[in-house]
Amino acid sequence: MVKKMDKLKEAREKIDEIDEQLLNFFVARMRVVEDVVNYKIEHNLEIFDKKREEEIIKKNIEKLDEEKLVKYYTKFIKNLMDISKEYQKEKLRK
Repeated sequence: MVKKMDKLKEAREKIDEIDEQLLNFFVARMRVVEDVVNYKIEHNLEIFDKKREEEIIKKNIEKLDEEKLVKYYTKFIKNLMDISKEYQKEKLRK
């Protein structure tokens, strides 16, 4: 039983490390999103660009080696883009 708990603890520690990296990447991504929305404001562009989002999803899925994760990665990246759009809309309102 102890070995199983050690494996669980080890896996959770790895997830914690990955989550910290994800946090750093998230903050970096959102800072770039600010640059994007500022550009869109300056050039009177729409926030939502369906073609661009489809390209991002397709390009990243092609890099994904594990077919079993495609559905989940697609959901992950769509949620991330939705968060980015929400952030941009908030910036536009100000």
